[in-house]
Amino acid sequence: MERQKLSIVCFSGDFDKALAAFTLATGAAAVNWEVKMFFTFWGLNILKKKTGRTWIGSGVLAKVFNFLMGGKKNLPLSRLNFGGASPVLMTGMMKKSNVATLDELVEAAKALDIDFVACEMAMHILGIDKNDLDEHVKHVAGVATFLDASKDGHIIFI
Repeated sequence: MERQKLSIVCFSGDFDKALAAFTLATGAAAVNWEVKMFFTFWGLNILKKKTGRTWIGSGVLAKVFNFLMGGKKNLPLSRLNFGGASPVLMTGMMKKSNVATLDELVEAAKALDIDFVACEMAMHILGIDKNDLDEHVKHVAGVATFLDASKDGHIIFI
């Protein structure tokens, strides 16, 4: 029997949307689905090695832009962000309820060998390269390559 395939396009840099993407990805991988996650634009923040605000990128504008976007520790909640306090509060609520946090879900995705693909075009625009990203990112690819690898499966856009 052929494995089911799930590909998730992670374009959002919102904390709650990243939670949804990683929850779906790890759930599917846990029941033996083949899972790919394609990170583009704001979604690349989730994969940055440096999880806080940092001056990465080639060129002044890229450095400023990447600093303002931050990394995984700076993902805002899509609603009711309250100046950045909400992701911290939500993480605390998740721990209290014994629900996996975003960091735990990312680590689970790595342990389940979910394929992290970084968008070549978005990286080029943002002036970042593969060395700026988490070591689990096995390759950088364009949309056509990602779509070809995702054919015959489900594609979700978050």
